[in-house]
Amino acid sequence: MTHPSQDDPTDEHPDQEDEHLIREAERIAVAVGRMFPGLCEVVLHDLRRPDSAIRAIENNLSGRQVGDSATELGLRRIEDPDYPSVIQNYSNRFPDGRPAKSTSIGIKNADGRYVAALCLNLDVSTLSPLALTLANLVATGVEHRGEGLETLRDRTGRELRSAIDSFAAERSSTPRGLNRDQKRELVRQLHREGFFETRSSAQLIADRLGVSRATVYNYTK
Repeated sequence: MTHPSQDDPTDEHPDQEDEHLIREAERIAVAVGRMFPGLCEVVLHDLRRPDSAIRAIENNLSGRQVGDSATELGLRRIEDPDYPSVIQNYSNRFPDGRPAKSTSIGIKNADGRYVAALCLNLDVSTLSPLALTLANLVATGVEHRGEGLETLRDRTGRELRSAIDSFAAERSSTPRGLNRDQKRELVRQLHREGFFETRSSAQLIADRLGVSRATVYNYTK
């Protein structure tokens, strides 16, 4: 009586292809995490096992462990194969309160079912001091701060984005991570500084803050 060899296709586990896919993703997670030590946490979730989903965690910044359960995004992908495969650059926060910028990438098998998710969590707080230093370097005097001494026409989109990012960095946050009162304060400041003179500026501000254009105009009142 002969026994099938290890290479015999008939001896393959039904889940073998999914396992191979996840192992390849695990290699990517480790490589990306080690490229950004102390800055970006990379987590691989095995969505086949939601109760113990974390398969690998490199550059651990959140305090989670291998074997911990899936996040809300993972559960949504398990329930809905049509859920977006990439959720990019969304505002997040580590358990100790540090702001983070996150990206979640769903991984489907050949049958179109989510089997894994690769998540990157960038520690924004480590970048804020540098952003604040640069903001202070280009800051003007405080004597007339808040006074509309003059309006500079044709403010560029780059200047507008820089002003928004500097305001958020001073508060150890990202533009989308600001709370409602902070966003209102920022919009009013931009209005005083003449950034609303350009027709497209309101939409750019809305996109940057993650709010509607109508909300931006409402904040100016």
